[in-house]
Amino acid sequence: MSDLSDSSLVQIKGLKDGLLVTLGDAAWSVLQEALLNRVEQQASFFQGARLALDVGNQVLKAAEMSALRDTLSERGILLWAVLSNSPTTENTSQMLGLATRIHKARPTEIQAAKGIDHESALWVDRTLRSGVRVEYPGNVVIVGDVNPGAEVIAGGSVIVWGRLRGVVHAGAQGNREATVRALDLSPTQLRIADEIAVAPARRDAPKPEIVHLRDGRLQAESWKPG
Repeated sequence: MSDLSDSSLVQIKGLKDGLLVTLGDAAWSVLQEALLNRVEQQASFFQGARLALDVGNQVLKAAEMSALRDTLSERGILLWAVLSNSPTTENTSQMLGLATRIHKARPTEIQAAKGIDHESALWVDRTLRSGVRVEYPGNVVIVGDVNPGAEVIAGGSVIVWGRLRGVVHAGAQGNREATVRALDLSPTQLRIADEIAVAPARRDAPKPEIVHLRDGRLQAESWKPG
């Protein structure tokens, strides 16, 4: 199965507490293969994920659902909810102890991508508003602003293709080589590893900047995106 067809059959959104995967309209065997292909292709992205699965009108029996749950579990993925328009599928989910309703406020469209330093990255293609928290063990790329009250926590580096005015913590697992880059760097609070700083009030025009650790201190320099 091609990547294009997998992409059209498997749509991924971020939720506050995990991932929402929405499956397209096809036979269950095709959809299951597309989902597992996506998992294999982006293993580091899915590793440790809490997954809610929207299967639409699919009518699934206990054997099919439990087999998928076990297969995902073997890959380090927790299937905790199944959403469906089918009463049969909903009953099956409840019988297996899976949730059938989730809170979908403020979804963030995301995808796994190749990012900084050739490591896996989380790609967030929208502005993060107050109250939104993004946490990922690798690098994080935000195409949009990070507003005051929003928070980004990354095990690796963070790039904000916009205004960074919220809280950002790069190298959250102790990576002191991590960096933070933004087109307009005015965070409420910025951390790299265990070093923390509050940005002073800006007195000049905003410009792209990169922050890194040098001699135990956070330092900002001009950044030329290229």
